Amino acid sequence: MPTSPSEPYDLAVIGAGPAGLAAAVTAAELGLRCALLDAGARPGGQYYRHPAPGLGAAHPERLHHGWSVFAALSDRLAASGVDHLAGHHVWTAEQGEVWRLHATLGPEAADRAVVRARSVLLATGAYERQLPFPGWTLPGVVTAGGAQAMLKAGLVLPGRRIVVAGSGPLLLAAASSLVTAGAAVPAVVEATDYLGYARGARTLATNPAKLLEGANHGAALLRHGVRLRRSSAVVEAHGTDRVTGVTVARLDRDWRPVPGTERRIDCDALAVGHGLLPQIELATELGAETRVTPDGTVALKVDPGQRTSLPGLWAAGETCGVGGADLAVVEGELAARVIAGAPVPAALRRRRERRRAFAELMAAAHRPGPGWTDWLRPDTDVCRCEEVPAARIREAVDELGAGDARTVKLLTRAGMGWCQGRMCGPAVACLAGDPNPRADSRPLACPVPLSQLADPT
Repeated sequence: MPTSPSEPYDLAVIGAGPAGLAAAVTAAELGLRCALLDAGARPGGQYYRHPAPGLGAAHPERLHHGWSVFAALSDRLAASGVDHLAGHHVWTAEQGEVWRLHATLGPEAADRAVVRARSVLLATGAYERQLPFPGWTLPGVVTAGGAQAMLKAGLVLPGRRIVVAGSGPLLLAAASSLVTAGAAVPAVVEATDYLGYARGARTLATNPAKLLEGANHGAALLRHGVRLRRSSAVVEAHGTDRVTGVTVARLDRDWRPVPGTERRIDCDALAVGHGLLPQIELATELGAETRVTPDGTVALKVDPGQRTSLPGLWAAGETCGVGGADLAVVEGELAARVIAGAPVPAALRRRRERRRAFAELMAAAHRPGPGWTDWLRPDTDVCRCEEVPAARIREAVDELGAGDARTVKLLTRAGMGWCQGRMCGPAVACLAGDPNPRADSRPLACPVPLSQLADPT
């Protein structure tokens, strides 16, 4: 079984997105021996996803916001001496004076590795939150981030006429990318009214770059005649073999559809998402402390130096609460400096505070309202992997006494499928009336071949 060299690394960074790249190159430049582990073949993570060389993209930077930041980090990585361990899916971590990170590299028993390090930084990013509705399993219905990934990595569109819907700043970015690439976007359907941002005027004033970014996306949509429908949601997707249209309805302040406001919009694709969920399973399995963010998601609790509650484990970026690439880069650099025992410039701490404050404001402004469950019909699949409809979950709650997501899972199998609840978990918890949102604890953070579990070493 491949292992790291006999001498452990000073630092192992898990995740090669904005936070992980910034942490790894900063740590190496400060003299630490560093490994950067990532499931992808190339650095960049989900945010800086880019086309494979074989596709011949002449200007991949046109598909991204902030490409120059990634280019600079990539140059620093190439010159840093960091061991970039691509294709490493870390499925568990053993805590100790020297940490042991177990990774799978493929389906064969020999395709695995154990990486040893004195310190670990978790920069695993986030995945999209989905709220189900009738028709959400139809072909042509993709996540908002998935639509961007198809464009950035494959240079393809999920359709030609694409409705973008859900809630959160990712919608504007996705719609802007899609129309720039030639798609028709008849509407961006946002469940909130954006008034939540008005409560944070001071935070907005200290983050002018975020305002400019939003204005640029808005300007691109205006140029292409894209209509923004606020306080509205897609409550049903129509079609048989593929989505052919959606029904959009106005929402009240609790996200309940207002009767009589329904309108159909024809389309051949729907890109939908309701923000992001921090990916923190590696830490929560070990008992790391968490916090509930203003949008109801669960993130790792860290101190001002990005330390988690576990000795030797740091976190940066979306694992600490979703806040975007700029915040992730700042937190990655800050964490690396603390780990290396180097001074942290006051300006870096202030940037972190400003951007984290904006992240909290953004989360509060786009928190889903409790009334979204009124979109569901009894036969609407909530768990698409196990095909568990809303009626069965409500039966488990109303008739069998389930009061939390775990009990619903045991009674209905909701969350036991291939995605392990990543798609349906928030919806199941809401339908269960779970009063204590928490991250699931799983001994395996990603799928692992049984052949690799047979040998415990």
